[in-house]
Amino acid sequence: MSIQTILKMGDPRLLRQAQPVTAFDTPELRQLVIDLQDTMAAAHGAGLAAPQIGVDLQVVLFGSGQPNPRYPDAPAVPRTVLINPVITPLGDDEEEDWEGCLSVPGMRGVVPRWRRIRYQGFDLQGQPMDRQAEGFHARVVQHECDHLWGTLYPMRMRDLRRFGFTEVLFPGLAAAEDD
Repeated sequence: MSIQTILKMGDPRLLRQAQPVTAFDTPELRQLVIDLQDTMAAAHGAGLAAPQIGVDLQVVLFGSGQPNPRYPDAPAVPRTVLINPVITPLGDDEEEDWEGCLSVPGMRGVVPRWRRIRYQGFDLQGQPMDRQAEGFHARVVQHECDHLWGTLYPMRMRDLRRFGFTEVLFPGLAAAEDD
């Protein structure tokens, strides 16, 4: 296991623009993905971006089977490594929903996101990826890719009255986040 420390909001490294990956399927990139997988699993995350563990590259990992204790009602999202992503909204429809973040531990907030998106990029081997997603899947992709551009979910919130501690807002989920 190669569990890394997850940077927390306030660390200036989380506000930087990540650099594009230029070499695929290298030992270093494979190790980064292993680090992301192990760290995300240990934290019960639905996704994790390289900048969250202090690596300044455009690499995200997302996806979770059922059940995920931090998102018990969410549908499964296929485990995906996405490198150098581009996100395009499909339509003008937005959805607001609660989000948490491993870099903003113990808190949740209501965040607007595009309901349907197209995401493109590359897999670990450098093969092109082009997918469409909606609902929770689209939300997770947008959330993780925001980390590559130095954006944390509270920066996207429109109403801070819907931002607070998980243990107060959702007492049943607080134990899962403390694991």
